[in-house]
Amino acid sequence: MQKKLMALAVAGALAVPAVVNAQTSSVQISGRAAFEYGRSEQTGRPDFDGTDTPGGSNVRFRGTEGLGGGLSAWFQCETSADIRGVDQEGLCGRNSGVGFRGAFGNVFAGKWDTPMKRALNMGSVGAEETGILGMSFMSFGGSGGSDVTGEGESINRQRWKRREPRQLYYETPNFSGFQLMVSANDGSRATLALDGQSNAKPRLISFGGTYASGPLSIGLGYEKHNEMGALGAAAGDLDDKAWGAGISYTFGPVTVGATYLDAEYETSATAETKKQTWSIGLDWRLPGPHMLSFQYVKADDSEGNGTNIGTASGHVQGCALVVNGVAGCGGTGGDAYSLGYTYRFSKRTSIRLGWVRIENDNRSFQYRLGNNGSNQTPGAKQDGYAFLVKHDF
Repeated sequence: MQKKLMALAVAGALAVPAVVNAQTSSVQISGRAAFEYGRSEQTGRPDFDGTDTPGGSNVRFRGTEGLGGGLSAWFQCETSADIRGVDQEGLCGRNSGVGFRGAFGNVFAGKWDTPMKRALNMGSVGAEETGILGMSFMSFGGSGGSDVTGEGESINRQRWKRREPRQLYYETPNFSGFQLMVSANDGSRATLALDGQSNAKPRLISFGGTYASGPLSIGLGYEKHNEMGALGAAAGDLDDKAWGAGISYTFGPVTVGATYLDAEYETSATAETKKQTWSIGLDWRLPGPHMLSFQYVKADDSEGNGTNIGTASGHVQGCALVVNGVAGCGGTGGDAYSLGYTYRFSKRTSIRLGWVRIENDNRSFQYRLGNNGSNQTPGAKQDGYAFLVKHDF
């Protein structure tokens, strides 16, 4: 009997730490599985079918530890999860970081959506960001992973909704809906260096302020990219900068949102390209599990005397480019339209059916659907049709 009691006591003593650890552990696993299939019809080019995993398809590990005195440590590792088995990226390739929270706010380091992107998100209503149904390409040069150094991902000079690595980040506490954010990163980029120049040091500096309370959300952001041009002596110190705003308001079942972006790109020591874009959209939640969505995007004609910026969907056409024997700024903009219907099976599972049209102005050929990698002919139009399934877990 005593041996049995001794054995039970030893087993209980060994089990207590495991129970305590299990109770205090705060690590959570969550994420999203998304799949899109669609078709594009385009002027002067073959139609194509395509699949994608837009909308942040990912697996996320997140945890916190209380350190006393209101201070806590936290981490997050978010990894893209392409359920098609196509893009198999490394761990922590999405919003990932480690830091400390307290009465002073939140300080962390890692790869994260910049303050500028978070400010613009406040007014992005009525459409998907990426994929065939994505509308961020004309508005913001795309949305997602970018790297000003070009070491881990594409530089994407045209992109202002960025998820940037190697950031040092600070967020203020939330003051009755108001919050300020600032981030910066720094990296070197080796030159071929036959000119004896020092390595370029591209740097991103981003500021954002948001307000979200009740039906109203507002965001204002400013971002600068230093030394973003080509390498070598001929490039000079080429900087890009932009400011943007987003606002949305909910009237009962309807949410209306709008964004504005004003960007400037240095293309040489004496030339620059400017572009303004804006959008307006709405989500209308009908009785039951139904929702209708709409978004319109306008890219104004470029300004300045510079050349093209970027190489991906939504890059900016410069006024110095000769198109059909004509140079100048006229006809270098475009329009985009999106209509969508969403059916929610539950809070976690939904399906969306949508249509997107991209229209280039008569001298513009840069704007195209998100997963179409080729430029269009001047004045080309594209129509995209797709269904998108999302499941959060």
